Amino acid sequence: MLASRVPVLLGIGVASRRQDDWRDALEPIDLMNEATLAAGMDAGRGGGGAGAATLAARALQGVQWIAVPKGRWAYEDPAADIARTICAPYAKRILTSVGVLQQTLIGEACAIISRGEAHTTLVVGADAGYRLLRAQIGGETAPERPCPGTPDEYWRPADELRHPAEKRAGLKMPVGLYALLDSAWRHHHRIDLAQHRQALAAMLVEFSKIATSNPHAWQQREVTEADVLETGPRNPMQALPYTRMHCSSWNVDQGAALLFCSAERAVALGIAPEHWVYPWVSTESNHMIAVSARADLHRCVGAEIAGAAALDAAGLASSDLDLIELYSCFPIAVQLYADALGLGPDKPRTVTGGMHFAGGPYNNYQLQSTARTALLLRNRKGRTALVSGVSGIVTKQGFGVWGVEPPRDGFIHRDLTDEVAREAGCRTVADHYFGAARVLASTVTYVRGEPPKGVALLDAASGERVLATSCSERWVKQLEQTDLVGTTVQVEGFELAS
Repeated sequence: MLASRVPVLLGIGVASRRQDDWRDALEPIDLMNEATLAAGMDAGRGGGGAGAATLAARALQGVQWIAVPKGRWAYEDPAADIARTICAPYAKRILTSVGVLQQTLIGEACAIISRGEAHTTLVVGADAGYRLLRAQIGGETAPERPCPGTPDEYWRPADELRHPAEKRAGLKMPVGLYALLDSAWRHHHRIDLAQHRQALAAMLVEFSKIATSNPHAWQQREVTEADVLETGPRNPMQALPYTRMHCSSWNVDQGAALLFCSAERAVALGIAPEHWVYPWVSTESNHMIAVSARADLHRCVGAEIAGAAALDAAGLASSDLDLIELYSCFPIAVQLYADALGLGPDKPRTVTGGMHFAGGPYNNYQLQSTARTALLLRNRKGRTALVSGVSGIVTKQGFGVWGVEPPRDGFIHRDLTDEVAREAGCRTVADHYFGAARVLASTVTYVRGEPPKGVALLDAASGERVLATSCSERWVKQLEQTDLVGTTVQVEGFELAS
C-alpha cells in the first residue's frame, strides 16, 4: 500500500442531548448532523491556526462516501440529508439495516481509502430513544421530518437473527437469549448462582466508576453492588440473573461521527500528524447461528477467531493493549469476549463505562465507543486500543485495533466468516419433543403485565435441541432458586412437564 493511502481518523464528533420535554429534543437526523459538524470542527482544530471553521468546511466538503447504521427511525436516505448539510452532494450514500455490524461500516470506510477509491469517508449514526420515551410517557408520538430518497446501497444481514423456536417461546427481546447464554457460561465455569450474581454486580460497579470520567456518558454516577442486585420499580428483574441495571441503557439521545481521510489528504489539508489516530486492523465474522442452535453456548467461536486475527495482524498480544472496549449490551457479551481474547482479570473491559452507564443508542454504540477510545489515544492516554462490536445475540463479531503510530503493514481489513463457519458447530432445533432432555441453559423472563416464564434450552435424547417454557409457579421458583443446568427434566411438546 502507498503510504499516502494510509487511512487516518481525522475528525471525531459526539452529540448527546437530554431534554425531559421531548419537544425540545433533537430527532436522530439532527443528532447525526450535529455530530458530523462536530467531527469537522474537531478536524479543523488540528490545523493549529485560527481558521478551524474554514478547515472544517474543507474537510467535510471533501467527503466522498457516507455510511449510516439504521436506528429506531424511518428515514429513507439519511446520508442524503447529511451530504446536503456538509455540501458534499456527490458523496456515495450507504444505509445499513439492523443486523449489520457497525465494525463493517468502520472497516469499509477505511478500506476504500486504502484501496484508493476515496480520500475522505464518513460513518455517522444516532438514535433518540429518550425523546421517544418522554413522548410516550406523555401519551404522545414524537414525529420525524422526512428524509426521502434512495441510498446508493442498502446493506442487510443474510439471515434471521432469531430461530422460529425462540420467537415461539416469547423471546422477543434480546435479554432472555443473553440470559440463557449467561447460565451456560456460569455452569461451564462452575460458579454457583450467588457468587455469579455478586461478580456481575462487582463488574457493573467498576463500569460505573469509569463512566464518571467520560464526559459523554449518559449516567455519571457510581453505583453499589446493592444498587445492582436489589429489585424494585426502578430496577425490576428482566431475565434471570439480569435486573434492568445489567442491561444496556438504550433510551438515550446520542450520536457519533467518525471522519476518515487518507494521509495524503490530511497533509494537503494541513492537519498536524499528532492529531491523527490510525486504524490498524478491522476484522469481522458474519456467520450467523441462532442461540438455540449453537453447539457451544459457553463460548463465542467467532470472537475467538476474529479477535485472534485482529491481534495477530496488529502484531500484538492482548496484554499489550493499553485501552480495551468490549461490547457490553449485557454482562455475558463482556465475559465471552474477554475469554475469546484471553484477557486477564486485571485488564479493564471498558473506557466508556459500558452501555449500562455510557449509554447504548440503538444500533450505534460502537460509533460512540470508538469515538471515546480515539479521543483517549489522541490525548496519549494509551498507544494501542481494541474496540469490539456485536450484532444480534453475539451473532456477529467485529474488532477494531487502533494506534497513535502508523500501522506496521498498512491498514488490514479481514472477513473471517468462512473460517468461523468451518469451526462453529450447529445443531438442529426440534419443533416439539416428548420425553427426557438435559438442561443446557435456563432463565426466567419477566415482562410487565405477564406472569414470569421459565425458559430452558435442552439436549434431547434424539440429539436435537429443544426450547421449552413454563409459566407454572413451581417451575419458575425452581429455576429462580436452583441451578438446573446439567440436570434432566421432562418435556411435553415444547412445555416443561409439570
